Amino acid sequence: MKPLIVLISVFVVGLFVIKLRTKKTNWKLAGRIAMSAMLMFTAVAHFIFTDGMAKMIPDFFPLKKELVYLTGILEMLFAVGLLIPRTKTIISWTLILFFLTVLPANIKASLEHINYQTGELDGNGIEYLWFRIPLQILFIAWVFFTAIKDYETNSTNE
Repeated sequence: MKPLIVLISVFVVGLFVIKLRTKKTNWKLAGRIAMSAMLMFTAVAHFIFTDGMAKMIPDFFPLKKELVYLTGILEMLFAVGLLIPRTKTIISWTLILFFLTVLPANIKASLEHINYQTGELDGNGIEYLWFRIPLQILFIAWVFFTAIKDYETNSTNE
């Protein structure tokens, strides 16, 4: 829920600031800024809640803590890359792939009631997936419509 609140809040503030500065509404830029802020927010969690997040990773993966750190670093790189016009498209496609690949960790955490913050087995459980799966779909659509679709539209008009 917290990442969604960050995403929407930064989007609204971004729209307001962009409109104030440029006198134009640029929802795609505001959307990329919001996604970048959300990714930075979630990346920090990888370094604060490492042990709990490591328990979310499917058992067949080795070096779980290192993988949590790596994904945190990747989220930071994605956040920066979304804001660079030359890299936003490739970063966006990679980020969509990333969102798809982390879904099994969220499914595992739900099935096993893993609380990613504490690592204890008192998490939300399977009901959480009714929120998390649509949230992942929202993140994917958000990236597509604010970064990829924008690029494809501009490149066909040149």
